[in-house]
Amino acid sequence: MKNIYKRYLPYIKEYKLQYIYVLVGIVLTVVATTATAQIMQPLMDDMFIKRDEKMLYLIPLGLIGIYFIKALGRYVQSVYMNYIGMHIVSRFREILLEKIIGSDMSFLYLNRSGELISRVTNDIGRIQYFVSNMLPELFRESITVISLVGYVIYLNPKLAFYSLILVPLIIYPLIAIARKLKKYSHRSQAKNADVVTRLTEVFNNSEIIKANATEAYEMKRFSLENWNFFKINMKSVYVGELVSPIMEVIGAGGLAAVIFVGGHEVYNNHMTVGEFTAFLTAVGLVFQPVRRIGSIYSKIQDAVAASERVFEVLDIDNAIKDGEEILDEDVHSIEGLHVSLSYGNKEALKDINFSAKDGQNIALVGDSGGGKSSLINLVLRFYDPVNGEIRINGKDIKSYTQKSLRHHIALVSQRVYIFQDSLAANVAYGQEIDREKVEEALRLGDAWDFVSKLENGIDTKMEEFGANLSGGQRQRIAIARAIYKHASLLLFDEATSALDNESEKRIQNALKNYAKDKITITIAHRLSTIEDADIILVFQAGEIVARGTHKELLED
Repeated sequence: MKNIYKRYLPYIKEYKLQYIYVLVGIVLTVVATTATAQIMQPLMDDMFIKRDEKMLYLIPLGLIGIYFIKALGRYVQSVYMNYIGMHIVSRFREILLEKIIGSDMSFLYLNRSGELISRVTNDIGRIQYFVSNMLPELFRESITVISLVGYVIYLNPKLAFYSLILVPLIIYPLIAIARKLKKYSHRSQAKNADVVTRLTEVFNNSEIIKANATEAYEMKRFSLENWNFFKINMKSVYVGELVSPIMEVIGAGGLAAVIFVGGHEVYNNHMTVGEFTAFLTAVGLVFQPVRRIGSIYSKIQDAVAASERVFEVLDIDNAIKDGEEILDEDVHSIEGLHVSLSYGNKEALKDINFSAKDGQNIALVGDSGGGKSSLINLVLRFYDPVNGEIRINGKDIKSYTQKSLRHHIALVSQRVYIFQDSLAANVAYGQEIDREKVEEALRLGDAWDFVSKLENGIDTKMEEFGANLSGGQRQRIAIARAIYKHASLLLFDEATSALDNESEKRIQNALKNYAKDKITITIAHRLSTIEDADIILVFQAGEIVARGTHKELLED
């Protein structure tokens, strides 16, 4: 826990003013709590035994004042604790998401989306207690205990010894329970990620589920994860809820000792009834914060486990390192020199060589799994080659910052990504929307005909995954997005696979003029897509087995 606290300390320090307000609230609460015990003495001795009529007015007013101060202190403390917690949690969500989306593609491919969503939502939510409530509550309850124990000792040291001797007995079961809770909390958070993953799969694959009538099958799979999650959470409940009854029993033992010894003190006239009542009230009040400290300590284990999972992601070191140079000019040449790539033990590319200059179109063809997409991934620096290098404008792409490199690259992949935003925002994705440029890009992408007929035109709101568009329409939007970016290196991975031959021809003719001063790399299976390519690279099992123009390859 100490290590986790150190990790949070730099963030916590930024909330000094809010913690001062919390401290003021704590002091008010502690003073009022101690005063609650103190007022019992005049209540019993002066009001009931001496029958002092003034006390009929003073003590009720005093109680109102005490509880007003206590209520004010708790309100101030609660408001600022929640402010600190929610503010830090909001920041941490952004910090964690920034880390995740800035991670290597290998990390994003290997980790399930449900797992990552769970860390950004569920795990971050659980650390709120740690950063906002734990420190102030522990501090408040600890100060309350110290104040009341001091007051108890002041009233009667002998009786204080008998009443507080049982407190150390609470420590051992607390530590044992905390260890168990931390273990169950880790398992609970991992299982929650499984539940979120299953839900993500169901929602993302609803069409195939409906088409295969596998609703019952998916419900069975979800139910298995859901009830496993329930069982793990119940184990935490069984263990965690032991804290309160254990403390109740130990506290009852302490109070029994106080009543027995204190009764003798009153009978022997060593204490007044009022002093004993005040003492008994103070001891009862001591065990309340002690019990809360035990409960806080148990809850902390959940927050610690969540924090460990969050920092586990934040501590991941990217294998793809940023270069220092900014690519501030268009891409005029690209070449691969003896490039090899491996995914773990699998060799994806072997000794690949290629080159292209302004206005050239390279086509990549070959069997599925031959290495075509892997080459695209290397150009984008989703991965780095294990051997060889890829050069842009004569320099290794590793020397450029990833942001500046990708700024000059436009990708249209097999899977079309449509965001829940306006159609214009999807075309101008990540850039300022210029309505004239959007329309021009849509015309070049053969999309203006259908877009102009939409009720709200380019302002039409896109549904999740672009469900209100056909497959071909989505692909046209993706092509328009690449055109709008006005990049100097175009990557098309089966970019027209969802289009009919006539639409494909129209787009090709438009792109031919648009890309005349750009470098284009195209992955394709249709012959019509690659007929006009300047050079065709034929891939097989990660190697280039043939190269040449369409005519040259046919002659071979």
